[in-house]
Amino acid sequence: TTRSLVHDGIERTYLLHIPPGYDATRPTPLVLAFHGFELDGGEMARISGLNEQADLSGFIVAYPNGTGAKSSWNGGHCCGEAAKNNVDDVGFVRTLIDELSALTSVDPARVYATGFSNGAIFVYRLACEASDRIAAFAPVSATPVREDQQVCQPSRSVPLIYFHGTADRLNPYQGGTTGAGFEYVTVPEAIQFWTGGNACPASPQSVPSGNIQHDVYAPCAQGAAVE
Repeated sequence: TTRSLVHDGIERTYLLHIPPGYDATRPTPLVLAFHGFELDGGEMARISGLNEQADLSGFIVAYPNGTGAKSSWNGGHCCGEAAKNNVDDVGFVRTLIDELSALTSVDPARVYATGFSNGAIFVYRLACEASDRIAAFAPVSATPVREDQQVCQPSRSVPLIYFHGTADRLNPYQGGTTGAGFEYVTVPEAIQFWTGGNACPASPQSVPSGNIQHDVYAPCAQGAAVE
């Protein structure tokens, strides 16, 4: 279903998927999935396959929509109209979690956030500013702007699993510079930031699988892990 709410004077919309096995008497995990620049919640549902996974694993999934003519998320210095207009997307997410918790039996200890590209940059911001409401984070195919990472101060050790292709040309593995002149950190720098902040082991346990390299830094402080 498509739903809407008003936050900070702006009507916001999101897609909501409830798995067929949902039981209103049982606390249920919630996944928030944030689309990339110029995309929307419907496209995020299509490319992520999270509806199918929700049906298998038994979690609720919500696909919020960004703002502006070219729909975007305010990840700090990125991206588009959302960043330019300083849209309160973090506040919107807090309001959305409150609304979904009133509508459904959300387990407050199992709320998660994932995002793609601009959505991933926003997920990094949520890890910095909303770890009191979101348990763990899964950014895909983007790294933060250096200035945003430098001011990131999460309130606790943050579990994080990160996905990035080494041949990504739009959001390069080795970082890059935006059209506005902002610098994206490299993937190793992003990982080092979170492993350092979470007091993780210096070296990962590496698990190669075909062309996938899976590095696990654990155990970290407060039972967190970075992968």
